[in-house]
Amino acid sequence: MKQYYTIPIFIPEKACPFRCTYCNQYKIADTPTVPDAIQTKTIIEKYLKTIPSYGIKRIAFFGGSFTGMSIEEQNKYLDIATPYIDSGEISSIQLSTRPDYITEDILENLKGHGVKIIELGAQSLDEAVLKATGRGHTAYDIERAAEMIRSYGFSLGLQMMIGLPEDTPKKSMETANKIIRAGAKYTRIYPTLVIKDTVLEKLFHQGKYTPLSLAEAVSQCKDLLLLFEKHGIEILRTGLHPSEGLINGENLVAGPFHVSFKELVYSEIWRDIIISKLADCDKTDSREINISVAPSEINYAIGYGSSNREFLKRSYNKVSFKADSSISGRGITIR
Repeated sequence: MKQYYTIPIFIPEKACPFRCTYCNQYKIADTPTVPDAIQTKTIIEKYLKTIPSYGIKRIAFFGGSFTGMSIEEQNKYLDIATPYIDSGEISSIQLSTRPDYITEDILENLKGHGVKIIELGAQSLDEAVLKATGRGHTAYDIERAAEMIRSYGFSLGLQMMIGLPEDTPKKSMETANKIIRAGAKYTRIYPTLVIKDTVLEKLFHQGKYTPLSLAEAVSQCKDLLLLFEKHGIEILRTGLHPSEGLINGENLVAGPFHVSFKELVYSEIWRDIIISKLADCDKTDSREINISVAPSEINYAIGYGSSNREFLKRSYNKVSFKADSSISGRGITIR
């Protein structure tokens, strides 16, 4: 199996004139300044020293609206990667941007600079949600940009958020279905957090916005993740990167943040699997239960903080989990 490694370059709010209600990229990424050419090269070199030589490496520009910069400024960053691509150390470049910053000229330029993946911050494809969050573009802009990106041969990523102002679980699910129909190959799912120095913080303190609880966010992400998996879309991330400012609470006001959010989601998926399997196998003996799963899934099956094990101990005297290499995916054997 191919091992992919991403070298992240954070360019917070670069070129973006909009301030979405939830957004303060400097605090989210703990990146107070925008890296210049020398700093960018230093970051790349630092990561290359730690990544195995056999790994397939990408440079990824995150955090800002990359294509909102002038072509000249975009190329200052892209040209830094050229020697690494020419030498074979780096396979490609990926970047994130806004859907209203996609044009034919921009795509032609990116195509000539080794960019393979373009991620759009869709966040939602519901017009009311987009308006309430101050995105500054429409759902049509997302669909138009997605079609253009695919037509130029790029792999498309569409990021989404849940729990935004005016959002509902039904609207989030419809956004996910539209992402699938748009032909996305990748997605990211981010629960909305209330970050300091944002419009959303003011709305929260005014009682005009209530974030999702952690349980609600986990449940919604579980359903979305399973839907994307069903349609073969790779989930690059579930939950925000746990930066120091979020972990210590310095930049976080409220919302469903957890340092191991992904593990919580996968643990809940496995709890549903176990409960369903128990119903099918009619396991009525309460003395002992032995569960076998694939090695790659064993930790998720046991659950974050052994949550699934503890759940089963309410009904069984002895609960054991075993990694079985003959089992793949989310297969399970219970005896």
